[in-house]
Amino acid sequence: MGKIRQRLIVIGILILVSIAALIPRNATIRVEDKNTGRMKDSTVRRVPINLGLDLQGGIHLALEVDQSKGPVPDCADAIQRAERVVRTRIDEFGTTEPVVQIQGRCRLIVELAGEKDPARARNIVQRTAFLEFRITDMKNLFRDALPQIDGVLRRAGIKGPAAAPSAVAQLFGGDTAKAKKDTADANAPGVLSSLLFQGSMPGEYLVPEEQWQRVDSLIQRADVKAAMPRTIELRWGAQTESRGARPYRALYAVDAKPIITGEELVKASARRDPTNNQPIVPFELSRRGARIFSQETARHIGDYMAIILDGRVQGEPPVIKGQIGANGQIEMGSKPLQEASDLALVLRAGALPAPLTIVDERTISGTLGADSIHDGVLAGVVGVLLVIVIMIGYYRMSGALAVAALTLYCLFTLGGLALFGFTLTLPGLAGFVLSIGIAVDANVLIFERIREELVHGKSLRLAVDDGFLHAMNAIVDSNVSTILTALILYAVGTGPVQGFAITLIIGIIASMISAVFVVKTLFLMWLQRRPDMVTLSI
Repeated sequence: MGKIRQRLIVIGILILVSIAALIPRNATIRVEDKNTGRMKDSTVRRVPINLGLDLQGGIHLALEVDQSKGPVPDCADAIQRAERVVRTRIDEFGTTEPVVQIQGRCRLIVELAGEKDPARARNIVQRTAFLEFRITDMKNLFRDALPQIDGVLRRAGIKGPAAAPSAVAQLFGGDTAKAKKDTADANAPGVLSSLLFQGSMPGEYLVPEEQWQRVDSLIQRADVKAAMPRTIELRWGAQTESRGARPYRALYAVDAKPIITGEELVKASARRDPTNNQPIVPFELSRRGARIFSQETARHIGDYMAIILDGRVQGEPPVIKGQIGANGQIEMGSKPLQEASDLALVLRAGALPAPLTIVDERTISGTLGADSIHDGVLAGVVGVLLVIVIMIGYYRMSGALAVAALTLYCLFTLGGLALFGFTLTLPGLAGFVLSIGIAVDANVLIFERIREELVHGKSLRLAVDDGFLHAMNAIVDSNVSTILTALILYAVGTGPVQGFAITLIIGIIASMISAVFVVKTLFLMWLQRRPDMVTLSI
């Protein structure tokens, strides 16, 4: 009796743990606001079993190296390095069991189950996140080179506007004679300089919003780049600014050599500035980076430092008022805190080795997943009903005990998936249904062995004990070989294959517990309550 009590205690503990793992919990999901059309966080209560992309829907992205932004000699190497960076970003993104894998040589596949905000996912995956700190053109080398650049454009046959005296005058502080230098027609303004207004600091120029694309096409010309000072590069501001009632885009002339890059960044987070409630991204540099940053900022006290991310100047460059050490911050202006959090995420993960472009994007509907769940559950129910009919019809009362244990098997399997945070996929549902058959397969071996022992004239209790004992070798061998196969599938497979393998492994372990431990306990209880029983319904 004491042995049965111990067994029941163990079974009771397993039941309680499984039920506790399956208790619905609050979960945060992103949904679309019907009023604004924007994505927002919402709290729902659901069973803590993670569903894969094929069951709950999500986003599928295929990415390749963007060759249009510069040739990449070895796309395979770039994709391999990009895979590590993207995987780190996605792991922090919060998606359960994401798929990040290389397809072929030069394509990266990203699948995010349950993600409802494609724009945010694209931004997280594609963002290069290359951070630089550069001093602005404090010596006005670009301004001094503008007449020569205007001459280059004029000789190339590119004409400026008919008249733009305000821009020329403001750019050179009223010195129109300097603007006419190297100009064949004294009344003709410079092609490029006529589109630029001097900003509030050295190296800053303002371009009317409607003209910025024209200016960008001019400064990207090879002959213009050749006329540029070698120590100066041009970078656009990240967002449009308003001066008066007119929108402008800021263009910054900065040193060609950065004083430091984001490769030295070790920490980044997001929070609101307590002084103005605007989002900021505080960061921390490595010991080496802090030493370099400290030395360079000490040399440039009083100068303006542009913080450049992915080739765009973030906010207005601050003036260096003193030596700066390991800590700094990026001001996000009027952008939402979520964007600051995403920026901190990609900065922590590091920069991509090359820009990525999306060549295939699919949003998988959750409705398809619901249909898959319905069909999978239906298949499982049909399979279980067939097992119940066959087991009870053939093995009678013993079969009924196996069916009773089968309900615990289902509970243990689902509880294991929830407890360890594994993801259930459509192939995983197939593995779950398959392991139902494996669960009763062990009982078939045991029952047939008990029948043999009874034929040899053994008592009921001895036949039951020997039946379980002698069938164990075959049960263990078959289940261990299946588990090893599933482990190989999990090691070499990805996504759905891993989902199938995990569910199969948990199902086999649960079937071992239910078919051997639980069923034998039920047999012992049955024999304990019927000590005078001389035949066994098997």
